[in-house]
Amino acid sequence: MNDQQLLRYSRHILLDELGVEAQEKFLASHALIIGAGGLGSPVALYLAAAGIATITLADGDTVDLTNLQRQILHDTASVGTSKADSGRATLLRMNPEVRVHALSRRAEGTLLDELVASADVVLDCSDNFATRHAVNRACVAHRKPLVSGAAIRFDGQISTFDLQLDDAPCYHCLFPENTEVDAVNCATMGVFAPLTGIIGSMQAAEALKCIAGLPTLNGTLLLLDAQTMQWQAIKLARDPECAVCGSGRLA
Repeated sequence: MNDQQLLRYSRHILLDELGVEAQEKFLASHALIIGAGGLGSPVALYLAAAGIATITLADGDTVDLTNLQRQILHDTASVGTSKADSGRATLLRMNPEVRVHALSRRAEGTLLDELVASADVVLDCSDNFATRHAVNRACVAHRKPLVSGAAIRFDGQISTFDLQLDDAPCYHCLFPENTEVDAVNCATMGVFAPLTGIIGSMQAAEALKCIAGLPTLNGTLLLLDAQTMQWQAIKLARDPECAVCGSGRLA
């Protein structure tokens, strides 16, 4: 690190649990963020501020006026532009040292596989189960840590699936893909703006801890009721017959 970096990141370096060693890991790491909306906004901002070397921001949508109530990567001038490009501009204003790859298309198929393979940590900030399961499959295949968050109405959830560990559960263990679930989204159900900030900030914290080698939420699902600000912790275990990470998967 040069003198400017030592000064910029000094409050991390002062932490005994991080120090120079962890900050140097941040400065050499690549984070893949799927979604540049309500969750992806605080995730990207905090990872850029923390000095993550490379951030890939993948989102095929454009900024809409209804996004601005919670998607703090974007402003009024961004309406109608690509979320990935808008997010890149914001992050570079915050920290010009960070390399930001703006992907203005849906990350799926071979592209998603390549993106996950190149990342050190993957953050799922998407808003649909199809994407969540696709990201999970890629993370299992490449044994990459996955930080998953969700926020709708006043309800939030977050967990880390550290797929570098042999006994770690995956997202499919928690939400099997063939299970019928209600497909709700912010466009139809609404979302409390600060909730996305709370969950997204925690996702950023989990990603940094993954890179630094600190304990994470692996094996634990946290649920938040933002009306009462009550948290609930649920322990997760790997499903040995999981169709993605267990014996139930196809050879």
